[in-house]
Amino acid sequence: MTRFLILTVMLVSLLFSCLKKEALQVPEPDFITYTIPKNQHYSTNSTYKPISNLSAQVFLVWFDTSARYSTVNPNNQSDINKLYGFSDNNSTHHAFSARIGWRWLNNKLELLGYVYNDSIMSYRLIGDYPINSELRCEIQVKNSQYSFSVNGNSISLPRTSSTPSAIGYQLYPYFGGDETAPHDIKIKIKEL
Repeated sequence: MTRFLILTVMLVSLLFSCLKKEALQVPEPDFITYTIPKNQHYSTNSTYKPISNLSAQVFLVWFDTSARYSTVNPNNQSDINKLYGFSDNNSTHHAFSARIGWRWLNNKLELLGYVYNDSIMSYRLIGDYPINSELRCEIQVKNSQYSFSVNGNSISLPRTSSTPSAIGYQLYPYFGGDETAPHDIKIKIKEL
């Protein structure tokens, strides 16, 4: 009976320690969950929100395992999905905008700076990051450039907007490219 009791206490302790560790890997409160439904491009909770005089956009993001995906056409795997950002120059986002993009490529979550200037798209890799962890993201508007930062890794891309700060509207999570989401994808974001 004593061995059974000791074994039971050890198993219960192990279970609670595992649950406690798992609880630490959950995003803090006040995150908004954006779901991109299977076979869709646009996420839920995307509403029109004008922005003006924006010099920086700072937010936390949490990707869970739903960020792992395979495209139907293998050539589309490197397409860049959009995470968060804004249109600029008081114009549409396909004319002027800055966003952080993301993709699941080579079994890694990659985050990228992604911009449109005068309707010409350009992008640059910021780095690859773990899923199920909180990532601090920032997009700064600096006259002739955008500065993108994720957990301290930074890159810059050109900005040709004529306004001293960003003027436009908020941009939300979006899947694609050519293909729609292969399954429901959940992304949690908290603005700072």
